[in-house]
Amino acid sequence: MFEIKHTLCPSCSVGCGINVILDGEEIVGTFPYKRHPVNAGKNCLNGRNSIDCFKDKFENVDLEKAIADASSEIKSNNASDVSVICSGNDSLEEIEAIKDFAESNGFNIGFYANDLKNFEDVASYDEVAHAGKVFVIGDLLYENPLIGRRIVHAKQNDAKIYAVSKNENAVTFNIADEVSISSVQEFLDKFAGEIDDSSVVVFNYVDAADDLDKIESLNCKVLPVFSKPNTKGALGIIDSKSADEMIELFDNTKLLLVFNDDVVDEFDYDFTKISKIISLSCCENETTKIANIVIPIKSWLEQDGSFVNAMGEAQKFNSVVESDNLGIIEIIEELNK
Repeated sequence: MFEIKHTLCPSCSVGCGINVILDGEEIVGTFPYKRHPVNAGKNCLNGRNSIDCFKDKFENVDLEKAIADASSEIKSNNASDVSVICSGNDSLEEIEAIKDFAESNGFNIGFYANDLKNFEDVASYDEVAHAGKVFVIGDLLYENPLIGRRIVHAKQNDAKIYAVSKNENAVTFNIADEVSISSVQEFLDKFAGEIDDSSVVVFNYVDAADDLDKIESLNCKVLPVFSKPNTKGALGIIDSKSADEMIELFDNTKLLLVFNDDVVDEFDYDFTKISKIISLSCCENETTKIANIVIPIKSWLEQDGSFVNAMGEAQKFNSVVESDNLGIIEIIEELNK
């Protein structure tokens, strides 16, 4: 019998609602949650494909042995040689548990937010749609379509759109009044005279930390959009590191524990220099492929939790299927024994 269950899309920090279609206990598809206030009946391709992680989850892994092997590795290393990687893919509850796990054991902890940071006062999605001018850094219409939809609404409301991207064929350029493929700093300097209190700067990348200071100093609202669903929430709990600081962390690590992230795909680094890697993941990725120990965890579809979306709203998500796997918090409890 078919059943529909509501949850949150994990594809980025926008926080869209999504419906998951089940045939018994089998997940067979998705469609948009029409009453959800963030996306109001729309989901992007990434959202529609978000159930793939469940279809590709690890099967027939000896969970008890994997946890025992991980515990043994942790106990055989000096605490100063162990690094724990937290992620915007983790829920608020999991991030609190990971932070406590690292701090109580004296481990190093790393969290990367794509070189972005936490802005306390950010624009709401409605403020983007009703801005007089929108300054877009990154191809938001392609990479974060449900934020892009608000930018289109602003255009329809007679806003002027300014856009910069590393891609000269950026989809956002199709609706922009002014376009640039310059650096972020050059873009902001060029149009500094146009930015006022009717403006919103929406961005999903910067070139350097100085760009963040420049954006923060502007006389307007800003909205950073993150690539992971709970990066905004994580930034409220744990300090992020720059890419260079993450590399330095890896250089000083003998045992690396990666909680629900794919650092091998994210960083240009020779991870074979690290003696042992333990990856906690619901499905295969580049990090699990090289990890010495893989501990399967519940996917977002198999648990309850909370994410904080890009505009700072805490949102609850609910499990849609049962699972024999453990969640990150339960695994941490086992590792602490």
